[in-house]
Amino acid sequence: MNKLINDKMKNFKVLSMAFMASVSVMQAQDVNEAKKAIDAEQYDKAKLNLKSIVKSDDSNGEAFFLLGNVYLFQNVADSAKISYDKGLNAKKDGYLNNIGLGQLLLDKGDLAGANAKFELAKKEMRRKDFQEYVYIARANMNSTNPNYKNALAVLELAKEKNDQEPQVQLAFGDAFYGDKNQNEAYRAYRNAYQGDNTLIRAKMQLGVLLKGAKAYTEAVAAYDDVIAINPSYGPVYRELAETYYLWGSNQPAKYDENIKKALDYYEKYMSMTDYSLASRMRHADFLILAKDYKALEVEANKMKQLDKVNPRILRYLGYAAYENGNTDSAITSLNSFINDSSNKIIAQDYMYLGLAKVKKATKADDSLDLPVFNEAIGFIKKAVDMEPTLTSEIGDLGKKLYEQKLFKEASEVFEIATSNKESKNYLLDNFYLGNSIYFDNTKSGAVKDTVALQKADVAFGNVIQASPATQDVYVYRARTQSLLENDELMIKYYQQYIDIVTQRGPEELAKSTVKGKLVEAYNTMAAGYANSDKAKALEYFNKTLAIDPGNAYATQSINSLK
Repeated sequence: MNKLINDKMKNFKVLSMAFMASVSVMQAQDVNEAKKAIDAEQYDKAKLNLKSIVKSDDSNGEAFFLLGNVYLFQNVADSAKISYDKGLNAKKDGYLNNIGLGQLLLDKGDLAGANAKFELAKKEMRRKDFQEYVYIARANMNSTNPNYKNALAVLELAKEKNDQEPQVQLAFGDAFYGDKNQNEAYRAYRNAYQGDNTLIRAKMQLGVLLKGAKAYTEAVAAYDDVIAINPSYGPVYRELAETYYLWGSNQPAKYDENIKKALDYYEKYMSMTDYSLASRMRHADFLILAKDYKALEVEANKMKQLDKVNPRILRYLGYAAYENGNTDSAITSLNSFINDSSNKIIAQDYMYLGLAKVKKATKADDSLDLPVFNEAIGFIKKAVDMEPTLTSEIGDLGKKLYEQKLFKEASEVFEIATSNKESKNYLLDNFYLGNSIYFDNTKSGAVKDTVALQKADVAFGNVIQASPATQDVYVYRARTQSLLENDELMIKYYQQYIDIVTQRGPEELAKSTVKGKLVEAYNTMAAGYANSDKAKALEYFNKTLAIDPGNAYATQSINSLK
C-alpha cells in the first residue's frame, strides 16, 4: 500500500513539474508574442497579452516590466509606475522593473535617482547577460529627456558581452541615429539585419536614414523592400506617411499629391496597429502636421467618445475648431486645456488660443474689441517665447490687420514676428513693421509716437542691412525721419533712394511710380534745406520741376525763396 502511495506521489511530482515547465514555456512564448506586438506598435494587443500573463502568474517580472513600457509608449505614466512597482515583487526577473522606474525618474530630470535604479538592475545580472544593458540604453533613449550619449556608453557594456547580438546592434543604430551620427547608425542597422533577417525594424530604419537625408525617392524604395518582405508590418506605413509629408513640404509643386499619399498611408498604419486612444492621438498629431483639420475634428470627436475626460482631446478639438471657423468652441476648448495645471502646455496651444481670440476680437465692421485683442497678443507672445520658430507663422495675421488699416495692432503682431532673426520672413516682416508704425502716425488725428517711430527706423534699417537693393525702403525710412524732424537723416535716405534708381538707368527713371517718389524726395529735401542753405533748396526744387514742370509746391517755394 505504502509503495503504491509513494509511486503515485512520484508520478504526481513528475506531472506537476511537467505542467509547470509547460506553463513556463507557454508564458515565454506569450512574452515573445508581446515583444513582437510592441515592435509592430500594436500596443493594445501587447497590453492584453501581458495583462493576461501577470494575472495568471504574478511571478513573471519581465511581463510586468514590458507592460509598464507599453503604458509609457501610450503616455500613461501612472499605470506604468503601478506595473513596475508590482513587478519588483515578482520572483523571476523582478529586478528589471528598476529599469522602468529609472526611466520614470529620467522623465522627471532626476538623473542620479535613475542611475541608482539602473545599478540595482545591473547587480542582478549574470556573467553573460546583456539584455539588461539594452533595456537601460532604451530607457535613456525613450525618456522624455533622452540622453543618447549615456545610451551609447551603456551599449558598449552590452557589446563586451555579445557584440554580434542583433538586438544590441539595433539599439546601437537607434542611439547613433538619436545622436545624429548617420554613418554609424547605418552600419549598426545593417549589421543588425544581417545578423537576423527577421529583424524587420532594422531594415526599415535604413529607409528612415534616407528620409532624414531628404533622399525621399530612395527612402520610399527602401520601405517598399520592407513591404515586399512583410506587408503586415505596420510601422513601415507610418514611415511612408511621414516621408511623403516631408516630401510634400519640401517640394510645394507636389504638395497636394504627396500629402494625400501621406494621409492614406497613415490610415493604413492605423488599420494595421490599433485604434486605441493613444494611437488616435498620434494620428491627430499627424493630421495637424498635414493640416487636415476636417479629419482632425472627426478624430477628436471619436477620441472624446472613447475617453470624455482625457484633457489632451481638448487640444485637438481646439485646433480643429479654430481652423474650421468655430471660434467660440476653439476658445472654450483651449482655455479648458491650458487652465488645467496638470497638462503639459506647448507653444502651439498658446498660439492657437491667441489666434482664436484675435478672430473673436474682430468685429463685422473691421474694428476690434481691444481688451480681447490685447489678451490675444499676450498669448501669441507666450507661444513665441516658448518656440521662436512660430514667428514665421504670424505674418499673415499682421498683413490682414494691415489691410484692414488697423496699423497699430498690425505693428504689435509684426514686432513679435521680427523678434526672431532666423525667421524666413524676417525681412518682409520688418518692412511691414516699419510701414505699420509710419501709417499709424500719419492717419487722421494721430498723436506722434516718437518711440514707435524710432522702432520703425530700426525696422527699415534691418531691411536695408539684409537687402540694400530694396529701393522703396529708403523712401519710407526718409519719411519716418521727416516725422521725427531729423532733416539730416531724412535727406540722407532720400539721396540713397535717388542714387539707387539713377544707377538702374533711364528705364527705371521713366516709371511713373519712381517719378512720383523722386518728386517727393526732391521737394522734401529742398524743404529741409530751406532754412539753412537756400541755394541747395533752389537746386532741389528745380530738380522737381525738371520732372514735373507744373508742380505747384516747387514753383511757389522757389518764388518765396527768391
